[in-house]
Amino acid sequence: MFKIKKTFSKFLPNKSLLLAVFAACVGGTFQYGYNISIINAPTMYVQNFINQTWMQRYQTNISQGELTLLWSTIVSMFTLGGLIGASVGGTLSVKLGRRGTLLANNAFSLTAALLMGLSSTVGSFELLVIGRLLSGMNAGIALCVQPLYLGEIAPTALRGAMGTGTSVFITGGILTGQVMGLKEILGKEEYWPILLSTTCIPAFLQLLILPWFPESPRYLLIDKGDEEGCKKALRQLHGLADSGDALEDIEKEKNNLVGFQAKKPWELFSDRSLRWQLLTIILLNIAQQLNGINAIYFYADYVFRQSGIPMDKIPYATVGTGACECITALTCGMLIECLGRKVLIMGGYALMSICCVFFTLTLTFQNYSPVFPYLSMACVFAFILSFGLGPGGVTNILTTELFTQNARPAAFMIAGSVNWLSFFLISMVFPFIVIGLQQYCFLVFLAVCSLVVTYIFFVVPETKNKTFVEIQNEFQSLKRNRFCSSDGAGTILLSTSI
Repeated sequence: MFKIKKTFSKFLPNKSLLLAVFAACVGGTFQYGYNISIINAPTMYVQNFINQTWMQRYQTNISQGELTLLWSTIVSMFTLGGLIGASVGGTLSVKLGRRGTLLANNAFSLTAALLMGLSSTVGSFELLVIGRLLSGMNAGIALCVQPLYLGEIAPTALRGAMGTGTSVFITGGILTGQVMGLKEILGKEEYWPILLSTTCIPAFLQLLILPWFPESPRYLLIDKGDEEGCKKALRQLHGLADSGDALEDIEKEKNNLVGFQAKKPWELFSDRSLRWQLLTIILLNIAQQLNGINAIYFYADYVFRQSGIPMDKIPYATVGTGACECITALTCGMLIECLGRKVLIMGGYALMSICCVFFTLTLTFQNYSPVFPYLSMACVFAFILSFGLGPGGVTNILTTELFTQNARPAAFMIAGSVNWLSFFLISMVFPFIVIGLQQYCFLVFLAVCSLVVTYIFFVVPETKNKTFVEIQNEFQSLKRNRFCSSDGAGTILLSTSI
């Protein structure tokens, strides 16, 4: 009975570990999701404010073209800030530590909240531009550093489940932003400065809670050589009974990295031993933005209108899509340690491919029968469910697991930069794709999803319940089997004595 209880407890996280995950995520990727969705509700009100400010300054109405340009600048500054944040996040995580970077990152969020909250009072839409840029920098750093922290504080058996905290809190942030933007809460015109400034709330929460939890044990031992600090952190996060095994795992990784310095992003491109891992995270992060999820949200309003939902009720239907994605992210967290990463991400992309086919058909025959709008609406929810179950939940976890300690921060800088560049690209190109191809744009996304499924099947190993060193060696074996000469020459760079 005691053995069963002990075995079962290995799959239950320590309460302190759960609270540490919450503290890291609430001021991290939660803000990313929150700032993505919160800007949608006050669109008309902010544009009215820009017009009024322009009139006060220049005694003339702003032209529609200039208004559109200013509004697009406010929205797109978030993406530019995200790219800047992602490009410095890995370096900061080495200099300040994972926890230290997350805490310092709140300065961007608090400053952004102050600027956006004051913009209406001082009559300056330029403050919105700067505020959105700072919010983006906060999100870029968080998306880079938070998955690092979660992957390094979690025990091997729970690394996937803890890692899904990133996607759970992103979707939770999106849902919270949608709810806060409803007219019953802060969605009225007079409240829009308050709505945009509420991004300070999760920042304050993190500043209050996260200091009570330790720095990443791997960072303390491998990067800083602080063995006592590492042991203390493991006892707090894993409990006394399980800290010994975790320490042994970290020490083995440290021994394999003796003499190695933390890598710079450009050094990863020249390291032949990391070629497949690097190619994998680049492709997965590009696919995460180019798989059609943005197109689904773009078409959602049209599908809801065609289904007979009144215009004033569509925001509530949109909240339903946010709730759907949030629930799926939670489901991914519960399934990932049972089914594994490879099954979930392949299954997610395969289901998205099927949804692309059906959504193209239902949009094409939208006017032939009153049934088709409802089938289109079902496709919207099915696509969002598939995304949350696979790509949305697993991509960041794989970025954590495919690299060892000295390469991981640089890998996240590359992955984050690629992700934000892809985000920017799809936001710029997508309207033209829709105009040119209309509903047939989903055939492009079908090709992307299908290619990713094929690549993952042939190249990416299952990482469930494997240490970082074991995963690294599996990639080395893959490289050796494919490219080494027939005499078996080839070297596994890392020790295989696990």
